[in-house]
Amino acid sequence: MAEKKEIVPPKYDLDAKWDACLDLTVRRVVYSSLAGAFGGLLLFRSPVTRWASVAFGAGVGIGSAYTDCSRLFDGSPAKLATPEITETPAHQVSSSDLLAAPEITETPSPQGAQD
Repeated sequence: MAEKKEIVPPKYDLDAKWDACLDLTVRRVVYSSLAGAFGGLLLFRSPVTRWASVAFGAGVGIGSAYTDCSRLFDGSPAKLATPEITETPAHQVSSSDLLAAPEITETPSPQGAQD
């Protein structure tokens, strides 16, 4: 008899998500490191700065892969709140408000401070 396999919906298939995430991470790190190495060869003379450009490229690749993988797993690394837009009019400023000088108050200097 043939065995009956359960079909997992793609939304809940963690094996496929991890495979896609690892593949994406490896490709992005390798490609961005190679781009950093090539840019370092063209732009820098010192081996230290060349290695720094490779490390920067690898960091960009890791960050990019992390962002896409977190979206793949239905999350976001930075959920920014969208500002609410209201229909209230802005405060009206008159020209006399703009020309009025602000009040300046003197603050007492601390005791023991010498000029």
